[in-house]
Amino acid sequence: MAEIRVQVCYARPDRQVLRELTVAEGATVEAAIRASGLLQEAPEIDLARNRVGIYGKLKALDTVLRAHDRVEIYRPLVADPKESRRARAAKKEEQKAQ
Repeated sequence: MAEIRVQVCYARPDRQVLRELTVAEGATVEAAIRASGLLQEAPEIDLARNRVGIYGKLKALDTVLRAHDRVEIYRPLVADPKESRRARAAKKEEQKAQ
């Protein structure tokens, strides 16, 4: 069976992990993540909760990989980006009023 090269990456606040590996052609995103060993190294990763993607685009765990894909495991957001933007805008308006 043919094999393809892919990367699996995960970024923690303190460091980034990038693994290059060879998987069977037809392998899924989930299969590559499991083969990378990241689930053992980073126990905070929960594939039922963490979102995943390929090159910044969200994908399902059963997405079939192509050669040279970079699988990314995303951490949950700490703050809602829309709320953060609203808070910054409100603070800026406050400063203007003073």
